[in-house]
Amino acid sequence: MTGRDEYYNRSKQEGYRARSAYKLKQLDEAAGLFAPGDVVVDLGAAPGGWLQVAAEAVGDAGSVVGVDLQRIRSLDHDNVETIRGDMTEDGTADRLRDVVGAAGADAVVSDMAPNMTGEYSVDHARSIHLARQALGVARDLLSPGGDLVVKAFDGPDLADLRADMEESFEYVRSIRPDASRDSSSEVYLVAKGYLTAPVAAGDELTVEVVDQGNEGDGIARVEGFTVFVPGAEVGDRVDVRIDDVKPRFAFAERRD
Repeated sequence: MTGRDEYYNRSKQEGYRARSAYKLKQLDEAAGLFAPGDVVVDLGAAPGGWLQVAAEAVGDAGSVVGVDLQRIRSLDHDNVETIRGDMTEDGTADRLRDVVGAAGADAVVSDMAPNMTGEYSVDHARSIHLARQALGVARDLLSPGGDLVVKAFDGPDLADLRADMEESFEYVRSIRPDASRDSSSEVYLVAKGYLTAPVAAGDELTVEVVDQGNEGDGIARVEGFTVFVPGAEVGDRVDVRIDDVKPRFAFAERRD
């Protein structure tokens, strides 16, 4: 039995709308994308296989929002909402923001792919363009520490896309699920830990220590963002260099 037959048959037997559902399952298993109660945005969601997987993973306490130009038939999941529209249009983006809410999304996933022309360079470039659209949505909607998954076709522009994603996340890894067809050049870039900090690694600044951490480090605030400063006490004003940035805090080293 071929891999294609295996996942096609499993999707029919287990009630998923597309064999691609197993790609998302495998991505979740590999990268820990979803947790109960999460808010997930699925771009290019038709026919709904990824919506089904995400809805099961986040449970009744979570919610999943799917967006596609095509109509998505209703799903037997109360925690799924769909929007029919083009994400490049302001109206669709505004509707999505309203549904997601001010707290933002925990994950944005995209299985968007271009209409295939059969010309590899064109299909590759178009897939990168769609992945960049998803990256833009993620930067707009993700809460600190959120995750992004995008599909792209392997090729010369993939490295630049990955580098751009790395600027906004703790790390990015490339995953090719077993459920991908052997003949496909598709690859999924999984970005973990969305960074919304007002500081970046290498920044040099002067901070005032306003609190003390449990491990003895001083705590400074930069636009409300926590920066840990070793060997500093409350009231100290010190020159620091940002050493490492996490979604909700950063570590600094003293320069004095």
